[in-house]
Amino acid sequence: MNAYGSQAMSAPLLRVLMRQPGPSLQAADPRTWHYGPSFDAEKAIAQHAAFTALVEKSGAEILWIEDEGDGLADSMFTHDPSLMTDHGAVLLRMGKPLRSAEPDLHEKAYLAAGIPVLGRITAPGTVEGGDCVWVDDKTLAVGRGVRTNQSGIEQLAEILAPIGVTVLGYDLPLWQGVEACLHLMSVISPLADRLALVHAPLMPAAFYLMLKDNGYTLIHAPESEFAQSNGLNLNVLPVSPGHVIMVDGFPLTREAMEANGCTVETFEADALCIACEGGPTCLTRPVLRR
Repeated sequence: MNAYGSQAMSAPLLRVLMRQPGPSLQAADPRTWHYGPSFDAEKAIAQHAAFTALVEKSGAEILWIEDEGDGLADSMFTHDPSLMTDHGAVLLRMGKPLRSAEPDLHEKAYLAAGIPVLGRITAPGTVEGGDCVWVDDKTLAVGRGVRTNQSGIEQLAEILAPIGVTVLGYDLPLWQGVEACLHLMSVISPLADRLALVHAPLMPAAFYLMLKDNGYTLIHAPESEFAQSNGLNLNVLPVSPGHVIMVDGFPLTREAMEANGCTVETFEADALCIACEGGPTCLTRPVLRR
């Protein structure tokens, strides 16, 4: 069996690409990186270690990208610079200029692990992994917004067509503006096969209806906790179908998932996820789900 391959969002997580924050986060200017008032680099590093322990407990193997002080503070959010398929990785092109060097880190990691690269998004195209949602193993939904543009979606469709994947683009609202980040995965987190946690008010209507037509059960996350967390109550990582990791402090969202049969684990993340605006899913790039 290949040691890579993922065209699903909630199948058992067997291998994952991560980066432990270190010198680059410690040297980061919170204003430059758009980090919030609860940002504390040392605390964030400790919280990332606690999250890592939960990922390891699930049985997933972690491939590490080392932080050697390259100044790429956001690169701990490994979900965004690449996309994995059953036939290899696609290197994306970041919509946030400060993150433009990150796909090269992923390329180096994949080459070292013997994972083939199918293709790469090039200028003027942009695609970030947080805008990509596998609806099923042959259908990839992509959010068109601040971080992902039409050129990027067209390039991605061209790269994936030979392996039988259809790419569907959906327009995202501007929400809090250009400096903030609303990805497609800001409004949906798949939990199990055809089960997802959503924030419906910000979902593209056509995307919402397509999921319903495809037999999805959509759990509506409490709007109060979405507002309180700036959307991070919704950002949960499935390590297997119905077994998820989420940021601590949002009991109503947790109860909504548990009422639908999910097992939920939490970790403290005020300095890491809340401050830096990226949740458990953002901290991982699944390499193998089966």
